[in-house]
Amino acid sequence: MKLARPVLWIVVLAWVLLLVGGPGYRLGLWGLGFGLLGVMRYAMILGVIGAGLAIVLLLLPRSRRERGGTVLAALLLGLAVVAVPVYMRQSAQSLPAIHDITTDTEVPPRFIDALALRVGAPNPPEYAGDEVAAQQLEAYPDIQPLLLDHPPAAVFDAALNTARELGWEIIASVPEQGRIEAVDTTLWYGFRDDVVIRIQADGEASRVDVRSKSRVGRSDLGANAARIREFLNQLE
Repeated sequence: MKLARPVLWIVVLAWVLLLVGGPGYRLGLWGLGFGLLGVMRYAMILGVIGAGLAIVLLLLPRSRRERGGTVLAALLLGLAVVAVPVYMRQSAQSLPAIHDITTDTEVPPRFIDALALRVGAPNPPEYAGDEVAAQQLEAYPDIQPLLLDHPPAAVFDAALNTARELGWEIIASVPEQGRIEAVDTTLWYGFRDDVVIRIQADGEASRVDVRSKSRVGRSDLGANAARIREFLNQLE
């Protein structure tokens, strides 16, 4: 009977471990490997232990009757902790291990002002070429250029406003080149991903191309594609 509350504290500790991974990495307390994989591994182990003990306690009639609510809460919280790394692992396995997404895989928009910010970043600014393009086209066939029936100058202003509304940090705005560069910082781990927007005349319309690239990490788990998709949907 005295085990119900300790089991609950085990899964609470698992949640704490899961939640501190990102902030600890942002504060420089540990590296990305431990902050992302190590913390999740330990949180998952505690979650499995807590959920397993909760199931055992629920099988005991007296425990179920007198501490059923506490034990059930421990079980649900433990299963929820386990679900997070399992979901991320499945996502990583179902998506290609790429971190550079663009609407134009043949002539990707080039980073210019962002180059100085990427000095020392594990992922180089250059586009990797046909292999990455093929993986992107298979995984994200909807990431395509956006054509708008408006002049480039008007589209440029709308694109700049859209980037700001999304909370991106604008680092370059060059209307005469139709180029906007920005940085988007993720909430939990503070990953800083670079974005370049290219706006060109296409007959009487305008063509918008976007490229989003992570500075760290082999796989972005679909984050760059989601960022481009959100931007284009809002701009349209």
